[in-house]
Amino acid sequence: MKTRVCRLHAKGDIRIEEIEIGEPGPGEVLVAMGAGGICGSDLHYYQDGGFGPIRVREPIILGHEVAGTVRAVGEGVEQVAIGDRVAVNPSRPCNACRYCREGLQQHCLAMRFFGSALRYPHEQGGFRDLMIVSDFQCEKIANPEVSLGEAACAEPLAVCLHALNRAIQVAGALQGISVLVTGAGPIGALTVAALRHAGVGQIVVTDLQDAALAVARAMGADVTINMTHEPERLDAYGADKGTFDMVFECSAAGPAIRGAVNAIRPQGTLVEVGVAGDVTVPLNLLVGKEIAFVGTHRFVGEYAQAVGLIDRRQIDVRPIITGSVDLADAVEAFKVAADRTQCTKMQLTMR
Repeated sequence: MKTRVCRLHAKGDIRIEEIEIGEPGPGEVLVAMGAGGICGSDLHYYQDGGFGPIRVREPIILGHEVAGTVRAVGEGVEQVAIGDRVAVNPSRPCNACRYCREGLQQHCLAMRFFGSALRYPHEQGGFRDLMIVSDFQCEKIANPEVSLGEAACAEPLAVCLHALNRAIQVAGALQGISVLVTGAGPIGALTVAALRHAGVGQIVVTDLQDAALAVARAMGADVTINMTHEPERLDAYGADKGTFDMVFECSAAGPAIRGAVNAIRPQGTLVEVGVAGDVTVPLNLLVGKEIAFVGTHRFVGEYAQAVGLIDRRQIDVRPIITGSVDLADAVEAFKVAADRTQCTKMQLTMR
């Protein structure tokens, strides 16, 4: 049996190829993938050959935001059955290292994560028609009205839910607080939706693109500010040492971090969700205003939570999905995904 795969051979070199695939073994499931979202990391691999110190050193099948339908199950599999629609968790911790034993699987020392070039050999991803996965990676979608495209948004939503949980660990309950979200890409927009679901008060969102800000409003933002055309509107929130109780910084851009630190009130919390290389941080303001600077990385139990929220439509992810094309047209899809003036989340469809 063969399956199509979307394989990156080098910077700018994506090829749709066919590979052989076997049958699922004990504890394994054969999933016919139906949808896969193009993530920022996929774009970095395609456009730049990697990001930071992580470089593509061998051909790699991209994709970690995926969902599909169970085609076959191996021996001992009981939690899913043939015909079930599932979101597939791309995270496979070892569950044996010191961090896994502490319940910090997102920091697993031997983590295997779909479509990641962090380790060598690389971990192959989910942009393919058929894939064998472990049964524990499958979370069922019960609502027939929820599409596989929506289900594929569980992974980025899980990232946002983990960010909220990190904020709660540091600052306590979120209900009623004022929040700034900087960066309205997929993660920023989903963070807005998660915050709205959590019952926060006012949500203000900044970005450089009107299209992204329109999506943020659809996801629950109260106020949006285009920092290209009206940065003075954010400056006003910096009066009297700042306004916001909390900031979720989703851009990883130095100017956005500085603006966020200026706009947050003393003893507020800044949750850094965006990832980049070294950036300049206004340390004097962080210290002088006693701001808690919190990092957040991937997710653990939040993946199942994200699937449940999408399945019940308690968080409606449809506004972030710009469009979808067949796997055969992956190169064109990656080009569209890179254009933030028109795209939030581009997806591939498989068969």
